[in-house]
Amino acid sequence: MTTKLKILQYLNRKGETTGNELSNHLGLSDRAIRKQLKNLIEEGKISKIGIPPKVYYYLSERKMTKDTPYLDKNTEEFINTNYLYISPIGERLDGVAGFVEWCKKTNQSVEKTAKNYVETINKYYKFKRHGLINGTLKLKNTFQRTGLEKLYYLDFYSIDRFGKTKLGQMLLYAKQSQNKALMKEISTNIRPKIMRLIKKLNITSIGFIPPTVKRQFQFMKELQKNLRLDQNIITISKAKIPYMTPQKTLTKLEDRIENAKKTIIVEDNNKHKNILLIDDAVGSGATLNETALQIKRKKLCTGKIYGLAIVGSFKGFDVISEV
Repeated sequence: MTTKLKILQYLNRKGETTGNELSNHLGLSDRAIRKQLKNLIEEGKISKIGIPPKVYYYLSERKMTKDTPYLDKNTEEFINTNYLYISPIGERLDGVAGFVEWCKKTNQSVEKTAKNYVETINKYYKFKRHGLINGTLKLKNTFQRTGLEKLYYLDFYSIDRFGKTKLGQMLLYAKQSQNKALMKEISTNIRPKIMRLIKKLNITSIGFIPPTVKRQFQFMKELQKNLRLDQNIITISKAKIPYMTPQKTLTKLEDRIENAKKTIIVEDNNKHKNILLIDDAVGSGATLNETALQIKRKKLCTGKIYGLAIVGSFKGFDVISEV
């Protein structure tokens, strides 16, 4: 009997187990067991939950067999590139595996829904040019005074019917689960686009918008560390007030403007030429805009100020209430 079969039979009896338990039961090295578990996960026969040191393995209910709905090669590649599903128990399923699972959960035809997904994504991505979405017009239609020359974001936060985009999902769960590995993955994936933008705009200084919600691992700090940028870093902080009020909790535009104006502090006194302000998510755009206006009032910029968000809203900078 093969080791794989022994593992499957053991899981069938026990329900769930750890790698150490399997290693002791089968009398094999930890390395050998991990290799077999990795292969079984890739084959879709088992799943896991938890993070080291407490990881549990169990038989998977998902079986990618000959009965799996047919997707043509182009559609399959498109979904593998763009789709991510996080299950109710926090299991990450990329690409087709995640898409099939989501369709099963929502009782939808995989083939028909896949076609609609490709059409929907392509509709939204018509707004992308060289991997960037230009949100400048929306910004200028929202505010009477704008401090940014242009505003870009790397992706939309969510789309019709299918909800959060892959990058939107990754950002949300990286922050909420305090997952440093996921924060690094995001940083690695978006770094080439940010570097191209920096070169194109001749950026000399970078400002990272500080977070409001206190967390052990702050995404923006991890992003700054992982991007490894050579440009000057502008010192921007968040004022400490008795009751910290995140932008996402404010529904009125005037309240979001007041919040950004009164709580974002540009402490830097140096002169900068072209500045890029980076934020994780654009809701109204108030924080980026008010930070840029403050820099201009202090006459710290001799060139132009640009804004960049990791994700942004599609419909007129609607409020993003989760990130």
